[in-house]
Amino acid sequence: MKIVIFGSGGVGGYFGGRLALAGEDVTFIARGAHLAAIKESGLRVDSIGGDFVVRPAKATDSPQSIGAADLIILATKAWQLDSAIEQMKPLVGDNTMILPLLNGMEHMDTLLSAFKPNHVLGGLCRISSFVAAPGHIRHVGVPPFIAFGELDNSKSARVDSLREMFTKINGVTVDIPADINTAMWEKFIFISGTSGVGAFTRQTIGQFRANPETRAMLVNALEETAAVARARGVPLAANFVADTMQRIDTTQPDVMASMQKDMMEGRPSELNEQTGAVIRMGRAVGVPTPTHETIYAKLLPLENKARGL
Repeated sequence: MKIVIFGSGGVGGYFGGRLALAGEDVTFIARGAHLAAIKESGLRVDSIGGDFVVRPAKATDSPQSIGAADLIILATKAWQLDSAIEQMKPLVGDNTMILPLLNGMEHMDTLLSAFKPNHVLGGLCRISSFVAAPGHIRHVGVPPFIAFGELDNSKSARVDSLREMFTKINGVTVDIPADINTAMWEKFIFISGTSGVGAFTRQTIGQFRANPETRAMLVNALEETAAVARARGVPLAANFVADTMQRIDTTQPDVMASMQKDMMEGRPSELNEQTGAVIRMGRAVGVPTPTHETIYAKLLPLENKARGL
């Protein structure tokens, strides 16, 4: 299978690296110093599950030089999606699968409007990883998990082939949910809540879950996004938020979401695609989201500063 990793940061670098290490035909799309380091020294991944290096690693900043891919793993930042779509087009042939591992939900509508529906799968992952230095990924927390499926939840040979491929990787949990859309919403509720409250408090997940006031803010954020999902017809379990808080309480205490890290280090973040998206979707279905609005109002000046606005 000819695989292209579009977005070779913490998520794409980790999963792409594991696939390449397993012998799959993987090409990384990267830029600048990251690309140069991968070409020169390979892709280094330091992981809680065991360190490894992919050397040599196939990498380029020219998607059009690759030709049609069998699988594109799309793992850019959500705010980079429009640019990525234009660059991805030469990679999409008649049978290409696009597996998005982005944070958010609005990207699915964007992908479906840019490509034929048969090209786009539903997908999500869980992992805490980031680019530590050019050519160097660090996986610091959260056991690697990946889930995907057809958007109509039908069984298909191509999804089975992806499950078989990922299942061969030791230490990665692979799932084909009964309803991939619901699974994606469940991840979005989790990540938008923890990212927003983490960036708002500038604390680790262990710190803000332990403080009664910020814990209440987190629960409210989860409840608001769950209400938006239900208003859109997503069949969440009645105890979903309580179950999510149990998972948050068992997460490594030093974990920080990628949006939070970006904001704290003065980089452009996914504030608009996470917190902003909850507010937009809430307004569209008449669901109030005051907690997210409070978070957004405080963080927007920092986001604008990072973007030079």
